[in-house]
Amino acid sequence: MLNGRTELHIFDRGSVIGDRYCEEVLLPHVRLFRGAIGPDFIFMDDNAQSHRTLAVEELLESEDITRMDLPAYSPDLNPIEHV
Repeated sequence: MLNGRTELHIFDRGSVIGDRYCEEVLLPHVRLFRGAIGPDFIFMDDNAQSHRTLAVEELLESEDITRMDLPAYSPDLNPIEHV
């Protein structure tokens, strides 16, 4: 953990689908990070299609992880807006 943040996870092969996102990001990183932060933890991701699958929704609900609500095209998450 780095000042309330996790390290950037880079997918080095293939496309990201909901199940892969759950297995490679949510379970090993986000779940443990939430345990370290406690009940005030709020998870923030973007509105990528793989982040909004039923598998992801069910996992977040089963782990009692609160997701920050963001608009579909948030300029805060668009790096080109900062250029």
